[in-house]
Amino acid sequence: MVKLSLSTLHALGPGVAVPAYDPRRQTPGIVHFGVGAFHRSHEAMYIDRLLNAGAGEGWAICGVGVLPSDARMRDVLAAQDHLYTLVTRSPDGRSEARVIGSITEYLFAPDDPERVLERLADPATRIVSLTVTEGGYSVSPATGEFDPSGEDIRHDLGPGAAPRTVFGFITEGLRRRRERGVPPFTVMSCDNLQGNGHVTRRALTSFARLKDPELGEWMGRNVAFPNSMVDRITPATTDADRRDLAAESGVEDGWPVVAETFTQWVLEDEFTLGRPPLELVGVQVVGDVEPYELMKLRLLNASHQAVGYLGLLAGFTFVHEACQAPPFARFLLGYMEREGTPTLRPVPGIDLGAYHHELIARFSNEAIRDTLARLIVDSSERIPKFLLPVVREQLARGGEIGHAALVVAAWSCYLEAVTRGDGAAGGLPPLQDQRAEALAGAVRREAERPGAFLDLREVFGDLGEDGRFREAYLDARRRLSLGGPVEAMRALADDPTSAAPDPLLTSSRQR
Repeated sequence: MVKLSLSTLHALGPGVAVPAYDPRRQTPGIVHFGVGAFHRSHEAMYIDRLLNAGAGEGWAICGVGVLPSDARMRDVLAAQDHLYTLVTRSPDGRSEARVIGSITEYLFAPDDPERVLERLADPATRIVSLTVTEGGYSVSPATGEFDPSGEDIRHDLGPGAAPRTVFGFITEGLRRRRERGVPPFTVMSCDNLQGNGHVTRRALTSFARLKDPELGEWMGRNVAFPNSMVDRITPATTDADRRDLAAESGVEDGWPVVAETFTQWVLEDEFTLGRPPLELVGVQVVGDVEPYELMKLRLLNASHQAVGYLGLLAGFTFVHEACQAPPFARFLLGYMEREGTPTLRPVPGIDLGAYHHELIARFSNEAIRDTLARLIVDSSERIPKFLLPVVREQLARGGEIGHAALVVAAWSCYLEAVTRGDGAAGGLPPLQDQRAEALAGAVRREAERPGAFLDLREVFGDLGEDGRFREAYLDARRRLSLGGPVEAMRALADDPTSAAPDPLLTSSRQR
C-alpha cells in the first residue's frame, strides 16, 4: 500500500497514471471556490490534462474553502501534497485511476482571510471559478433577484468586515485590484444554472453595489462572466470507494473521487485576462452556450429530480437500480421527448434523440453507485431551475406537462412522509434543504387544502396559480396515493401493454 504524496508517486503501480509535470513548479492562475467532488472530477481534471500536455503553464489551481466543513478538505489535501486520485468507471465495469496534480494550493479562508484576499489580488490570478451549488448564489428561485438576507452576507456587507462569503471575498479582491491598477480577473461559474454567467454577474454586482455602489458599477462594466455548461456524474466519495482504490490500485488516498467516464464542458469564450487553451483537451469553446446548457439542465438535471423522488417512493436506493427498471426508463424518455425537448433550441452537433438514450445508459451505470438521496438535496433550488421552466414554456405553448406534474407531486409526497416522521421507517432519506421549514409547512397544509404546496411562492412564484398545472398536480397526487409511483408512471406511458406487471418491480419494493 502506498500513501499518496509527491514523494511516493514513483512507487505507484503501472495501473495508476501520474502527472507528467512537477506540481511544485506550477503557478496558480485560477482561484477556485468550492473544491468538492465535482470540481475535482471536472475543471481540475481538464487543467491536469492541459498541464500533462505541456500547454497549461501559469494555469494551476489554488482552491479555497469558506465553509466550516471545508476544513476536512484542507487537512486531507495538505497531508497528500494536494494530490488526489480520480477513478473513472465505465458501464462495462472497467475503471481507470489517475493522480491529479493541478490543485497546487488550498486555502481554508477562516484560517487566514487576508491570505485569500491577497491571492485574489495577485496579478497572477486571472480566473476565479466557482462550484458553490445552485443555492450558493443567494438568488431567489421565484424572482431571480439577489437575496441579501443571509446572516453571513449581512455580515460581509458591514463596514470593514472580514469576508465570510464568496461574495465578500471576490468583491474585496476586485476592490484591491482596482485600487492597485491591476486588471480584473474573470469570474467563471461551473454550477448547474441556466445562464450561470449571467446569474453570477447579477448576484455579485448586486452584492457589490450594496457594499460600494461605485465598485459595483465598475465590476459590471469591466469583469467578464462567461456562461458554461458542465457535465459529469460524480457521486459523493464513500469509505467503500477508498477501500476499492486501495484494493485495486494499492493507493491510500484520504479523499479520492469516483466519476463516470463521460465528461463535457461547453464554455463561452469571454475572458478578461485570457484563458487556458482548453479546446486542446476536449472543452467546447463556443460563442453561445445557451442551447447546450438548456439541453443539459432540462434533460439531465430535471430527469435526476424525477428519478430521485419517484425512485425513492418506489423503494430504490441507487440511481442505476431505478433506471434499469423499464417503467422508469419509459417515464424518463417520455418526459424528455414530450416535455423537455420541445422547449429546447437546436443544439449544434447533438442528436437529441440519441442524447435521450445516452442519458438513460449513463443513469443505469451501476459501477457509479450514485444514490437517489444525493440527487434530492436542496431541491427547492434545483426544481425551480431545472423543471419548472419546462412547465412554464409547455403551458405557454399548450404542450404536455403530465410528467413534470408527477415529479412535483412525488416531491410533495416525499416531503409529506418525512414531515410526518414516518420517512425513516419507509426507507426515505431525511430532508436536506435550506428551505426545509417552509417546505414542511406548505406540505402540511395539503391535508386541509389540496394544492396548498403550490402556493409556496418562494419556490413556485405565480406558477401555482395556473389552473392547468394545479389540476395536473392534483391528479398526479391522486394517482400516487391510489397506485403508487410505478402505476402513476405507467398511466403516462404510450405503450398500452405497460399496465402488465414488471418483473423488475415486485410489490414488496413499492410503497
